[in-house]
Amino acid sequence: MEERQALASFAALSQETRLQIVRMLVISGPDGMAAGAIAVKAKVSPSNVSFHLKELERAGLITQQRESRSIIYSANYEALGGLVRFLMEDCCSGHPEICAPATSVACCNSNPKENLQ
Repeated sequence: MEERQALASFAALSQETRLQIVRMLVISGPDGMAAGAIAVKAKVSPSNVSFHLKELERAGLITQQRESRSIIYSANYEALGGLVRFLMEDCCSGHPEICAPATSVACCNSNPKENLQ
């Protein structure tokens, strides 16, 4: 990932509702969530969630696809992984064992839904 893309991603994630939305979509898996369900769960209006979804999509952190009358949003795991790799690529001056604890908890938490409460 290039620095410019990382900056756009961090800018998009630096807002509380958008960070919450990305975390929801990561948890929901590849099936994603409908925009209306995201709005309800994030406790924001449909127009507000639409604004946030547009910003996250512009940053490349989420994707959308139409299913019948709904638009389903999903986390872009490749982009999110690229962002983590960007942060860790120069990890600890070439001593990856120092970064091992951070990378071992970065994914596959036993119950990620607890983290959103």
